[in-house]
Amino acid sequence: MKLSVSKDEMQEKLSNIQNIAEKRNTMPILSHFLLDAGKKGSYIVATDIETALKEPLDVEVEEEGKLCIPARKLLEIVREMEGDLSFESVDEQWLKVRAGSSDFRLACLPPSEFPAWPALGDAEEITIDAPILMEMIEKTIYSAGESDTRYTLNGLLFHVKPQDKSFTIVGTDGHRLALIIRRMDELDRLKEEKKIIVPRKAVSELRRFLPTSSASGGEEKEMERVKILIGEKHLLFSVGSFTSGGSSAQPKADGGVQFLTRLIEGTYPNYENVIPLANEKKMLIERNTFAKVLRRVSVMSRERASAVRFDIGEEKLVVSSSNPDIGEAREEIAVEYKNDKLSLGFNARYVIDVLSAMMTEKVTLELQDPLSPVLLKEDGDENYKCVVMPMRI
Repeated sequence: MKLSVSKDEMQEKLSNIQNIAEKRNTMPILSHFLLDAGKKGSYIVATDIETALKEPLDVEVEEEGKLCIPARKLLEIVREMEGDLSFESVDEQWLKVRAGSSDFRLACLPPSEFPAWPALGDAEEITIDAPILMEMIEKTIYSAGESDTRYTLNGLLFHVKPQDKSFTIVGTDGHRLALIIRRMDELDRLKEEKKIIVPRKAVSELRRFLPTSSASGGEEKEMERVKILIGEKHLLFSVGSFTSGGSSAQPKADGGVQFLTRLIEGTYPNYENVIPLANEKKMLIERNTFAKVLRRVSVMSRERASAVRFDIGEEKLVVSSSNPDIGEAREEIAVEYKNDKLSLGFNARYVIDVLSAMMTEKVTLELQDPLSPVLLKEDGDENYKCVVMPMRI
């Protein structure tokens, strides 16, 4: 193998795989990535067995070849080098890296030892605009569990219903829940309803490759789309540019990033039963002001619980916190509320996370009693719902 590549290109692609390449030495090959250099296309692959990433690499190939290269050490080398780089393999054991007067020789492993890319089998396919998928992930991932003993909570639920053409993403850790729904005409191609639990880590890594907004321009424009292939035990996301302007979108020839993850096996909680439907008391509040008040008042709360108290009365909300060792804080906000007085306790961080994910100027809180789940919604939007459990005060 012999090739040349720009420093920026190599550094960017190596940075993308650092969280996937295994850092522990349980399996040395997993701390390496596979570099596959071909004159018709080159790419790098990294995996930790649970997830795998394949991304194209823009290089000039003199001699084709494959090699397994230490991911972290090569990134450290590339960061410090200046100018374009040249790579040359020696007997599947060494990689020579040169730039200017710098010359490195890096121990490698043979490509035959690298884990094979998992087969999806008889997979079904859906396609979604990348900015929409990004929005759905950003609005739910903060609610998913982390290292929860109830392992199904350590991921996001992708719930696809062909019958009503809806795609729902749900995250919950048992204390809070976030749910977002989008309608997609093409979902009626699927054979049946699907509930897929995607690991939180995989979804978090996928965000690196998703744009946050659609392209703009003339009648014909390139748009990022994500093709999702649903296998029995794996999910494959293919992120690429498509050209729209006719009756259908066509992918570009250069391909794009492929991100594969093993699915979490098990049964996700029945999230639809968690969403309160009969909360009669409604409070409308300005979102940014509310978030700022919560951040200020929670400074004086106990650190782990971030507990704050809400005292809701006609047209006003009083947020307070206290800590016997430090002191207390209190602030009043104007709200739209015309029901009976109500006092509740919350983990301030949970509410702040919801407000940070929402976009509207005002948000609605639907309440019932001090210990019933509270439903938060963007003003005027029924397709994004968040539930937060109150604390005893």
